[in-house]
Amino acid sequence: MNVIGNGVVVHVPGLFEEIAEMQEKGVQIDGRLLLSDRAHLLFDLHKEVDGMREAELAGNKIGTTKRGIGPAYASKATRNGLRVADLAHPENFKVKLAALVNDAQKRFPDIPYDMEAELAAYEKYAERLRPFITDTVDYLHDAHEQGKRILIEGANATMLDVDHGTYPFVTSSNPSIGGIVTGLGMAPTKFEAIIGVAKAYTTRVGAGPYPTEIHGDLGEKVREVGREYGTTTGRPRRVGWLDVVALRYVCKINGFTHLNLTKLDVLSDLPEIQVGVGYKVKGKTLSSSMPASIEDLESAEVVYETLPGWKQDISGVRQWADLPKAAQEYVQRVEDLVGVPVKWIGVGPGRDAIVIKG
Repeated sequence: MNVIGNGVVVHVPGLFEEIAEMQEKGVQIDGRLLLSDRAHLLFDLHKEVDGMREAELAGNKIGTTKRGIGPAYASKATRNGLRVADLAHPENFKVKLAALVNDAQKRFPDIPYDMEAELAAYEKYAERLRPFITDTVDYLHDAHEQGKRILIEGANATMLDVDHGTYPFVTSSNPSIGGIVTGLGMAPTKFEAIIGVAKAYTTRVGAGPYPTEIHGDLGEKVREVGREYGTTTGRPRRVGWLDVVALRYVCKINGFTHLNLTKLDVLSDLPEIQVGVGYKVKGKTLSSSMPASIEDLESAEVVYETLPGWKQDISGVRQWADLPKAAQEYVQRVEDLVGVPVKWIGVGPGRDAIVIKG
């Protein structure tokens, strides 16, 4: 069973598009998908607001995907948002949507939006969604009490967390460990393993400070080899060397029990690899404290450690002992620097392209 929790903002037309794509590939959806009745709805109105807000920022743009995510979470925070549960009450749904539209049009009078068409569409969506809607908090707790295994996956990354990330160049929610508690209603006492997924280098989509960013031909090479383009937008991702300061910080916040170090194979053709092990900020060297100020982060001078590359294809390797010595040393050095064991190492795009470190 797949569960979309209450912490997600849901664009219903987009959800149905994804369902259709899965069904075309032969994936059975009926009886395998649940949607929280407490999840907030993301309307096309939110997308329009997102684009207009970004346009106002001119040279100081955040780099939003313009998918309406920020405005949808803003509606949630200002308590004029609509939730999935509201679909069961069409008259109140209409009143609440009118209030949401009115609020947006006060800020952006020229916003193009056909509320009547939206209401008609959501009347149909409500019927189609009904089989998927449930109290997912109750469902998940029942599953846990029955001893079922629960795998929770988060989107984005901790450095895009609205509280702990490079604010304001962040997303609008908490894609860190706290998002599990608030976004699913699962108590932390129920967590058994907390696995951090980190690339063997770093990437970022959109604007914001990026101390270890690789520029020029080398950056382009890493981007192409790693196929680093945004999943939803297709935008080229920015790429950089592994940032241990950020990774240590992220490990503290999330309490990782293990790390999954992915895309090690992307670095295979490099003669040497740099790892950012510290920042010099205002005359001080930081190794685990992450600057809160964007200005400090933008001015940070990275302290690098240079490690030898391995210059050979590792995509067919499946045993730790078969990795080149330099690749083993790179993984071990990362583990030593962050203080969290690296358990899994990705060496290619295939699902089986994983090396388990003993």
